[in-house]
Amino acid sequence: MKTGIHPDYHMIKVQMTDGTVFETRSTWGKEGETLALEIDPTSHPAWTGGTRQLDQGGRVAQFNKRFGGLSLKR
Repeated sequence: MKTGIHPDYHMIKVQMTDGTVFETRSTWGKEGETLALEIDPTSHPAWTGGTRQLDQGGRVAQFNKRFGGLSLKR
């Protein structure tokens, strides 16, 4: 491998939203720095099963909902 073209890969600490900390290797920051997460698997709705958007119908249903009251009659 060529020298000087690869990023520095080092150990950092990652702090989850609940305060737990674990160590991993990364190119982020400097050796020993702490990366504080705003969203992680313990708080993100995609992993926790939080609010989900229900099916709002197809394209035709959305069109009729939006323009159903309009009439072409004169």
